[in-house]
Amino acid sequence: MTRLTGNIGVVCVAQFVVVLDVTIVTTALPSVGASLGFAHAGLAWVITAYTVAFGALLVPCGRVADLVGARRAFRWGLTIFVASSAACALAWTPGALIAARATQGVGSALLSPAALALLTAMSPPGAARRRAVGWWTAAAACGGASGWVLGGLLTDLLDWRAVFWVNVPIGLVLLLAKGLPAGHRRPGVRIDVPGALSATAAIGLLVQGLTSTGEHGVTVPQSWVPLVLSAATAVFLVWWLRRTGDPLLPVTRATAGPNLTMLGLNGTITPVMYLSTLYVQEVMHLPPARAALLFPVFNIAVVAGSLAGPALLRAAGARRTVVGGFALTAASAALFTVLPADGLPVVQLLSGFALMGAGSGAATVAATHTGTEAVEPEQQGVASGVLNSSAQLGTALGLAVLTPLATTPDRYHLGFMSAGLLALVAMCTSRLLANPVASTVSAQGAR
Repeated sequence: MTRLTGNIGVVCVAQFVVVLDVTIVTTALPSVGASLGFAHAGLAWVITAYTVAFGALLVPCGRVADLVGARRAFRWGLTIFVASSAACALAWTPGALIAARATQGVGSALLSPAALALLTAMSPPGAARRRAVGWWTAAAACGGASGWVLGGLLTDLLDWRAVFWVNVPIGLVLLLAKGLPAGHRRPGVRIDVPGALSATAAIGLLVQGLTSTGEHGVTVPQSWVPLVLSAATAVFLVWWLRRTGDPLLPVTRATAGPNLTMLGLNGTITPVMYLSTLYVQEVMHLPPARAALLFPVFNIAVVAGSLAGPALLRAAGARRTVVGGFALTAASAALFTVLPADGLPVVQLLSGFALMGAGSGAATVAATHTGTEAVEPEQQGVASGVLNSSAQLGTALGLAVLTPLATTPDRYHLGFMSAGLLALVAMCTSRLLANPVASTVSAQGAR
C-alpha cells in the first residue's frame, strides 16, 4: 500500500509540474519581455508555444504510450521536459525561449497521458480509482493555480529564469522513482503520422490566426491566411480519420462530452486568471510578489472542489456536477466584470477566485472520470492524451480569442464578460456526458 501510494504521488507530482508550466510564466511575462526585448505582440507566444505543442501532440503521444508502455513514455517525456526547462532558463533571445517552450510542450505531451495511464493501471475500478482521479485532478488543478502565485514570488524574489529552473530538481527526483508499473501495451498499434501532423498544423494555425486577428483585425494576411490554412487542414484531418482503419482520435459520444467539457473549462478559466493577473499589476499597481498573495484562495478552492468531486459525482452524477462547475465559473466572471478601475477590491477578488476554483475542480473530476472510464484499458494512453489535449487547446483558444478583447486596462471587463458568457454556453456540453453517472459509480463501488 505504501509503495502504491508513493507511485500515485509520483504521477500526481508530474502532472502538477506539467500544468504548472502553463501558468507559472504568466506573472513573469513583463520581466521576460524587458529582459529579452520581446515585442508586446509576441510576448503571448511564451505561453502559446507551450500550450500549442502540448495540446496538439497529446493525442499522438498518448498513442506512443499505448505502443511502448506508459512507464517508458513517462520517462522519455520527463527527460525532454527537464532538459527543455533548463534551455528555457538559459534562453538569450525571444526566438530561443519560444523554441525551448515548444520543446517543453513536446515533453509534457509525452509525460501527461503516460502519467494518467499509469494512474488508472495502478488503481482498481470503483471507489479507489475515483479517489485516485480526485487526487490527480487536484494535483493538476493545483499546478495550474499555483503558477499564478509561484511565478510572481520567484520573479520578484529571484529572477524570471527561476520559474523554469524550478522544474529541473523536481524532474530529476521523479526520474529516480522506482516501482512504477509498465502499463498496458498494444504492440500492434501504429502511430498515425498524417493524422498527428495535420492535427498539430490545424491547431497551431488556428491559434496563430486568432491571435493575429485580435491584434490586427481579420483583414490583414497574417490573420486570415492562417485561418484559411487551418480550416483546410482540419477538412483533410476529418477526411483522413474517416479513411484510416485505426484513427488517431477515438471519438464517440461517450468521449465527446468529457473532452468538450475540458475544452470549455480551460477556455474560460485561463483567460480570466490571465486578465486577473494583469489587473492586479496594471490597475492596482501591485508588484508581482504582493499580487501573488491574492491567488492562494484559488489554489485552496481548486483542491477542495477536486477532492469533493468524487462524492458529488456519486451523489449527483456527472451532468449536474459539470453544470454546477460552469455555473460557479460564470458567477466568478460576473464578479470580475464589475471590478473597479481603482482601489483594492480584495473581497471581490477572493470571492471570485473561490467560486471559480471550486467549480473548476469539481467539473474537472467529473470530466476526467467519465472520459477515462469510456475506453478499454489498452486505450488509456490515447484517451488520456485526448482529454489533456482538449484542456490545453481550450487554454490556447481562450487566450487567443478572449484576451485581445481586453487590449487596455479600461477594457478588462469585456474579457471577463465574454468568459462568463462562454461558461454558460459550455454548460451545454453536460448533455453529452454519460447518464446517469451516479448509479454507474455506485454500482462500481459496491463491487
